[in-house]
Amino acid sequence: MSWIYELLAGSGVGLVAGLASGFSGTSPGGGLVIFSVLLLGAEQHVAQGTSLITQIPPTGLAGVRRYWQNGNRSPLPWIVWIGIGFLIGGVGGGYAAAAVSDAVLQWTYVAYLVALIALLVTRGGRKDRSTEGIDRDELPCLPLLLIGVLAGFSSGFMGIGGGLAITVGLAAGLRVPQHQAQLVSLVFSIIPTNIPAAWIYWSKGLMVGWPAIIGIIAGLWIGTDLGACMANGVSKSVLRRAMIGLVSLMALYMSYKALS
Repeated sequence: MSWIYELLAGSGVGLVAGLASGFSGTSPGGGLVIFSVLLLGAEQHVAQGTSLITQIPPTGLAGVRRYWQNGNRSPLPWIVWIGIGFLIGGVGGGYAAAAVSDAVLQWTYVAYLVALIALLVTRGGRKDRSTEGIDRDELPCLPLLLIGVLAGFSSGFMGIGGGLAITVGLAAGLRVPQHQAQLVSLVFSIIPTNIPAAWIYWSKGLMVGWPAIIGIIAGLWIGTDLGACMANGVSKSVLRRAMIGLVSLMALYMSYKALS
């Protein structure tokens, strides 16, 4: 594979993953893992390491700005408690992933996505706490910490960034308005909380070549901005259905890879 192909393929991976990330308000990890396998031919561990490493730069900054300009806010206490949990869970997930096979990672990935789909579907009918967003004092610290631990572990173990767990946990679990939950999730794409987990993969050489890394990062910058711009033009119900569809497609593809 020439460096030109790696650069172009990496750009395509980053662009598609960034679009999905910006629109659904999740970190781009899930898309990065799948498209790294599909377009770059990476093995599961390599795809996950690549996903974590390319999420260290603040590629979601433009997407966060879009949500912020639309009136959504991310209270600092939420970020602190989720961030603490993320760091704890990320280290454990990274070491756990290094000890299991590709097949175990793939089936765990599928089970995790199915659980998130079920939570989105069963909790989707619940009314939001407020149509104007939630103040910082309305959510207790323990649920936020637990969301962070789950997000961090899923990031380290499956290389998906943890954004899915944050968005679903806030929106479906704690009834935070969908746009606000997506903003909080995207904030973690500009805070390098996944550095400990990324370092574990890096130290074991589990990543694609640098041309592909550079291309992915460039694609993420552009794709996340475009996706966030699209998301702020649609309703929360459309966003929720789009997230269910996206996660379902990811689960189907990973099931196919695990069976093949």
